[in-house]
Amino acid sequence: MKAATGELNLTVITLIAIAAVLAFFWFMWPSIQNSINAQWDNINSGAAMVVIDR
Repeated sequence: MKAATGELNLTVITLIAIAAVLAFFWFMWPSIQNSINAQWDNINSGAAMVVIDR
């Protein structure tokens, strides 16, 4: 009985940890995506300027 309770506790902790990671990315993903897109646009505009200058 004690082993089954331990497994249940570990399962609950695992599910809570997975939910916490999913919740973090659920709320943070728009910010991360905007940051990636802004950096990508900076790289592309910089590369275009280098090609134009040559």
